[in-house]
Amino acid sequence: MKKIAACACLAWAGLGFLPQTAGLAQAATPIQHWTQPGGAQVYLVPSPGIPMLDVQLDFDAGDRRDPAAQAGLAGVTAMMAGKGVAAQGTAPALDENRLGEAWADLGASFGADAGTDRMSFRLRTLTDPALLKQAVALAARQIAAPSFPAEVWQRERQRLAASIREARTRPGTVAGIAYEHAVYGNHPYGFETTPETLAAISVQDMQRFYAGHVQPCRAKVSLVGAVTRPEADALVRELLAGLPAQAGCAPLPPVPEVQPLTAARQIDIPFQSAQAHVLIGQPGYPRSDPDHLALTLGNYILGGGGFVSRLTTQVREKRGLSYSVYSHFSPGLHAGAFTISLQTRPDQAAEAVAVARQVLADFVAGGPTDAEVKAAQDNLVNGFPLLLDSNAKLLGNVANIAWNNLPLDYLDTWTAKMQRITAADIKAAFARKLDPQRMVTVVVGAQPAGG
Repeated sequence: MKKIAACACLAWAGLGFLPQTAGLAQAATPIQHWTQPGGAQVYLVPSPGIPMLDVQLDFDAGDRRDPAAQAGLAGVTAMMAGKGVAAQGTAPALDENRLGEAWADLGASFGADAGTDRMSFRLRTLTDPALLKQAVALAARQIAAPSFPAEVWQRERQRLAASIREARTRPGTVAGIAYEHAVYGNHPYGFETTPETLAAISVQDMQRFYAGHVQPCRAKVSLVGAVTRPEADALVRELLAGLPAQAGCAPLPPVPEVQPLTAARQIDIPFQSAQAHVLIGQPGYPRSDPDHLALTLGNYILGGGGFVSRLTTQVREKRGLSYSVYSHFSPGLHAGAFTISLQTRPDQAAEAVAVARQVLADFVAGGPTDAEVKAAQDNLVNGFPLLLDSNAKLLGNVANIAWNNLPLDYLDTWTAKMQRITAADIKAAFARKLDPQRMVTVVVGAQPAGG
């Protein structure tokens, strides 16, 4: 367990798989955008068909802002922000139980988490005027005055430390920790949350982190639901009203970039397990890179497309070395890793690694075929209609557009841009980003030669 309160899943939407479905092609979903006087940036998609509202507030307060000695600070700050609210004026304090009951009474939900780059708060509520007013007021209180109760932090710190110790007994966790240390080096993306780093975090540290990062001028707020622009503007103002006003947003300290690897490295870790866990990769690229769509399409062909990928064909289908094998990019504000992942029998690990490396080297050197590109384009364009079939899913896509400063028409132009990508584009993009001769390979639980 490396991160606290962070999503470790691979989401197509987060990586830019935002195809224009048939419904969107017929009725585009325009995103309205404006900046409030206090600096908050607002992104709205009115959706009057259902009396619901989904809101996401994002701040540059993710794991990349953690000090090395306090890895996990962003995650536990987000977690503890939901454990109680301080008294404000005539409104009494609410502990975690009363706060949960208050949300249950409203039939609404509100919570926070921290990912690699951002801290996010999410509100879901009905838009019935009485319920909406109460839900927004309660969310505003929670954003403005989390109490960070010391006794709850002591309990949660013990629970998290125990969870980390238990996770370290699993080969997948051991592999992931070694891999991220090797790929990211001293970059915050590679910091490991441990019982020791949690012990170094106090309530005062969380309060300082929260106050320094969760500010109106740093907010990107996305809304999807049955509200008008004036209603959305007023709602965002209320959600942020309890935070201290800022005369201006001073820039946060810069975070260094992920450094490229200079040589290949193999890390073999003995472990008694039924399966050997293998991770192969290197730093990839930031989400702002203009090669993003070409790399997205190419990776679908290489190892992201499940049973139709080259890695699956060569490693699983032709040789039976692994039940599943896949590759993915994890672009963020910095160069997230490119990773090939598989599990195999301990006595087959060396062969599986060799085959996976060869498939990657062949792909980088030669690129895909035109037929592979066409099949992948068809699958990506036509195969994900469920990505935008609810307000909550649409909100996630709008929030990614906001966070990554993508064009407001990104959803509407995605299909045309994807269909223009050629095999030559993919080959060139992969050659620019990946070097199979300078990758980290982590193998946990392989059977030694002759063993």
